[in-house]
Amino acid sequence: MKVLLEVKDNKADFLLELLNSFSFVKTKPLSTHKAQVLGELKEAVDNMNLVKVGKLKPKPARVLFVEL
Repeated sequence: MKVLLEVKDNKADFLLELLNSFSFVKTKPLSTHKAQVLGELKEAVDNMNLVKVGKLKPKPARVLFVEL
């Protein structure tokens, strides 16, 4: 299983050291760019789920193309 954690910078070293002390855990830090892309992707999926349940109005395709 893979888990993505968000940790305050001042606690990151401690948490990484703790996790690495377990033989069954592998850690791999993300670059700032990859973390940003994953965050934006998560936000997009969350928005799609809100549209599906009717809590958010979808944008017309023209608006999406203009944003690109």
